Amino acid sequence: MSSRVVVIGGDAAGMTVASGVRRRLGDDDEVVVLERGTWTSYSACGIPYWVAGEVESPDDLVARTPDDHRKNGIDVRLDTEVTAIDTAARTVSVRGGDPVSYDRLVIATGAAPVRPDLQGIEGDGIHGVQSLDDGQAVLDELARGPRHVVVVGSGYIGLEMAEACVARGFDTTVLERAPQVMPIIEAELGASVAEAMKGRGIHLRTGTDVTGFALDEAGHVTAVETSDGSYPADTVILGLGVTARSSLADAAGLPLGAKGGIVVDDRQRVEGFDGIWAAGDCVVTRDRLTDELIHIPLGTHANKQGLVAADSIVADLLGEEPRLSFPGVVQTAITKFCSLEISRTGLGEKQARDAGFDPVVVSKETSNWAGYMPGAGTMTVLMVADRRSRRLLGAQIVGAEDAALRIDVASTALAAGMTVDDVVMLDLAYAPPFSSVWSPIQVAARAAVKALAG
Repeated sequence: MSSRVVVIGGDAAGMTVASGVRRRLGDDDEVVVLERGTWTSYSACGIPYWVAGEVESPDDLVARTPDDHRKNGIDVRLDTEVTAIDTAARTVSVRGGDPVSYDRLVIATGAAPVRPDLQGIEGDGIHGVQSLDDGQAVLDELARGPRHVVVVGSGYIGLEMAEACVARGFDTTVLERAPQVMPIIEAELGASVAEAMKGRGIHLRTGTDVTGFALDEAGHVTAVETSDGSYPADTVILGLGVTARSSLADAAGLPLGAKGGIVVDDRQRVEGFDGIWAAGDCVVTRDRLTDELIHIPLGTHANKQGLVAADSIVADLLGEEPRLSFPGVVQTAITKFCSLEISRTGLGEKQARDAGFDPVVVSKETSNWAGYMPGAGTMTVLMVADRRSRRLLGAQIVGAEDAALRIDVASTALAAGMTVDDVVMLDLAYAPPFSSVWSPIQVAARAAVKALAG
């Protein structure tokens, strides 16, 4: 008997599910993707580099077009907005069309930029950055030649968009409500990022709460109002993070968690609802260190969750045991500001303490390769370990070229539950053009071992 799998959302998670299911089911089975926009399988993470001019066109950010997917047997329907899910009737309602029935349903609706309820925030010239259409709107705005660009927030998107704007020659101000830039990293590393931003001419204001936006008679933004006064702005970019786009799930009674993320199990099934899966930026996932359910919207996780969901759906339809599960995350992330690289994984000091650990924190400056080699740069590696168990809890890196990707060693060690002693003894590659004799991560791990001994 044939079946129909319906996927709501056509980006990373949704199309990974659709492609995985399509490959393993028979020709009589249907895979339908309902996408409210006009793009599929694109890299939202690449938008700041497109805005900066490093990527030539939005087409370069698209891995597979709708026609590519259709050639593979997937029924992709663009400009199709789902307005409701009826879990009892197993149908989804579509704006301006007939309901679509499903045998298995996947919710992959992604995330939306945070837009706080502030006066004037719906004015023209105020942009979130999540989709290719958002990126085009920012480019159109910048093409008009604004005198003052204000970026609200200094997280990953805020930092990357600020770099894009200053690289294009615009007077750029970054407003951050926290006392330091990039509050996801420790203060001493944040200070290095702030210094780099100011060195490129960015006006950085920390400890500054945005209270509203002034608009002209035509409804276009003219200034950002804050606790410290008013900042002129012709263009505003919101870098306040994202929240799960889960209103459909909420209205259908599905369970929600942190930042509105849909609660799923390790097979991406929605708990308590037969025949429904969810994956990507619209779900919560387990932190492997604290066991908490958190919202971590990254394309890396979305693709893996899509792979797991596809495996689970096919197994369910064929009466088999699923082979894959999603084990959770350790919160690894990476970015850069111009030539300064930034990465982190695991828990910071406060996160570790809040989770019940007794953290020991060390920080070491080291080189990205052997100091006697031409062009050697420096990096600072900060490491967090648990005093009682000696377990590695987290690491952060800020430094020159070739610094940030070293975080993957720490991320792997976290996933394996290693102690800092284990990290010191890892068999890592060494040659002078690539690393000092002690890998930067091991330099910090040795410092943590000494601190624990003390």
